[in-house]
This record gives sequence, C-alpha cells and structure tokens, in this order.
Amino acid sequence: MKANLPLFIGLRYIRSKRSNGYVSFVSLLSFIAMALGVMALIVVLSVMNGFDHEIKKRILNVVPHVTVTSEEGLQDWSQLGESLQENTGVEGYAPFVEGYGLLSSASLSQGVLVQGIDPEQEASVSPINKQMVAGQIEHLSQGRYGIVLGNLLARSLGVIVGDKVVLSLPELNVTPAGIFPRFKRFTVRGVFQVGAQVDNGLAFVHYKDAQKLYRLGNKVSGVKLRVSDPLNVDVLVPSLEIASTLNNEVSKELQVKTWTEELSSLFQAIKMEKNVVGVLLAAIVAVAAFNIIASLVLMVADKRRDIAVLRTLGSQASTISAIFMVQGIAVGFLGVITGAVLGCLLAISIGDIVSWLEALVGFQVFDPNVYFISQLPSRLLWLDVFLVSCLGAVLSVLATIYPARRAGQVLPAEALRYDH
Repeated sequence: MKANLPLFIGLRYIRSKRSNGYVSFVSLLSFIAMALGVMALIVVLSVMNGFDHEIKKRILNVVPHVTVTSEEGLQDWSQLGESLQENTGVEGYAPFVEGYGLLSSASLSQGVLVQGIDPEQEASVSPINKQMVAGQIEHLSQGRYGIVLGNLLARSLGVIVGDKVVLSLPELNVTPAGIFPRFKRFTVRGVFQVGAQVDNGLAFVHYKDAQKLYRLGNKVSGVKLRVSDPLNVDVLVPSLEIASTLNNEVSKELQVKTWTEELSSLFQAIKMEKNVVGVLLAAIVAVAAFNIIASLVLMVADKRRDIAVLRTLGSQASTISAIFMVQGIAVGFLGVITGAVLGCLLAISIGDIVSWLEALVGFQVFDPNVYFISQLPSRLLWLDVFLVSCLGAVLSVLATIYPARRAGQVLPAEALRYDH
C-alpha cells in the first residue's frame, strides 16, 4: 500500500474537482499545450517527409539510379551493361553520353546538361516516356539532330515541338579564318515534365549525335543502371561487382556513382531544413513542459495542508515528491499520447483535408500551373512519431523534478501554522 500511495494520491489530485479552479485550469492548459505541440511536430515532419519523398520520386523518373563511367569513355558498353545486370538488384542498363552546352533560341540562351541516350534502351532504365507532355522520346533518331527539352526549359526558351534551337559547346574550332565556337542546330522533338528542377536544365539527344558533338568516336561516357530499390541504392552499390571478364586496367578506371551522390547537396539542404524546423517546433513541447512546472508549483502551494497532514502521519519527503511527480508525469504523458494519436491521424489524412477545404472555399493552395504538385504530400514515419513522443515524455519527467522537490521540502509545522 505504501508503494501505491503516491500513485493513488497523484492520480486522485488530477481527477479532484475540489481543487483550486485556477490550478485546474493551468493543468488543463499544460495537457492541451503538450498535445498540440506533439501533434504539430508530427504533422509538420510528416509533410516534410512527403515533400522529400515526392521530390525523390519525381527526380528518379529522369536521373539514373546508378552510373558507371570512365574518364576515357567506354567502347564495349554493352558487355559492361550485360555483366552489371547479372548483379542482384540491377534490372536494366542503357548507354549515355553527357556534356554541357549553351542552348539558344530567338529569345533567350540558357546553360543545359545535354544527355545523349539510346531511345530504345532508355525504357529499361527510365520511365521518361510516361513523362512526355509533347512528342515522343522515340522521335530522337540518329543523324536527325532532334532534342527533347524539359518543360520549364522549353518555356524559358519560348519554343515548342518543331522549333529550332542552337546548341553551343564549350569548345572552339581553330580555322584559317580564325577561332569560332562550335555549335549545332537542333529541332525540338518533344517536351517532358517530371515536376522537379531537372525540368529547367536537362535536354536529351540521340547518343550517336552526342558522340559526334563531343568527339567521342564510338565511345560513350558510361552506362546507367536501374535498380530494384533506388531509395536504398547506397546499400547495393558497395556489393556491385564489375564483371571479371573485363580487362583489369579498364575496371580500375570505372567510377560508380549513385543518384544520392549526384544530388547530395539538394537532399542535405532538405534534411537540414527538416532538422531546423523540427528544433523550432520542439519549442512548443518545451513551453508545454514549462506549463507543467507552473501548474505543479501552484498545486504544491494549494496542497500545503494536505502535505503537512501526510508528513505528520509519517510520510517521507520522497513520498510527497513522488505524489507530485506522478501528477505531472500523468498530465504530460496523457498530452503526449493524445497528441501522438491526433498527429498520426492528421498526418495520414491531411492531403484529403486540404483538398476538402479547397473545394469548400473554392481556392487552390497548390495551383498546378504554378507548383509541381496539386495536393499536399504527407509521409508518416514511425521513427519520427517515436522520437517526438520520447521528447515529450522526457520533458514531462524533467518538468516535475523541481516542483516535486519543493513539495518534499515543505515543513508540517510551517504549513499548519499559516493554515486558516
């Protein structure tokens, strides 16, 4: 019974209706603040996870999962591709030629990354065909010098399918008449849109045309691979074995890069943004913890007579402290549990809720003509829920230490002397 006394009295104080009304109000505020803080933190982290996942999914429609390249170029790329496809997790391969250039139209010039591809084999590594908004990727044919542009790039240049653009290369031609930049006129054969920044800086041409432009002869820049689980590609690459049939000297020159390495700066920025926002929103949970401190301090002042009676009956100071720790922890934990449940429910359905509000008020938060998305994305991760709940629980426990120690230090004689 002695062991259960703090638990019994602490929980009874929470349910008691005879306590000071102001103290009860502050305790209620502590519960609400903790619940709102945990709920807001879970929802915001889920939305940021949703944006992160959406960006990765869209980028992977164009960016290769893994690239195997050589500075000198690859001539037997089909042999390398076949050998790499024997590795577990590799589902397809295709050659590519990569280089930079300046793309110009009648109205504007813009730097672009030019990627030469094989239209027939590209389908084995990329769903770019499904992202075409005009024309087809198959319209790229050898010797016709066609080009496929991203939607934002085509809009910036002011061109559509059938228009001409000029690609200037970062090389010079030395002739008896002088030094001239190298350039080639291309015809726009298609426009793609994946809904990411690559729409503004990437252009596709036939890889045979790119070989001539960048003077590679029969070589290509490398081979790009599609893997079964691109989000865990960093686990696959260390186990990727270059075929033993290749010459050892050639194998040593090969460089393997994943899409996470190519876009590391972008995703590091997203991760840092998530961490910063998480820390700022954690301040709401900290405020709720301070509310718990305030409510317990007021409760200790309100229950001085009860404390004196218990001490007179023989209760130890540790028992008195435990009573108020139980009360504060109960309020905090109830707030954490309530906030976690509400946060999970809201994170799962926030996209539908925003869509319903848009239909109700007739206003679009994400206009498809302006933004890449039309619905608020959300991705609930149980690790985030666990970490946020642990944060709320730890702060709730820490918030009870000072008021509980103050309660244990109350002297019975002093408390009863001023009691009326």
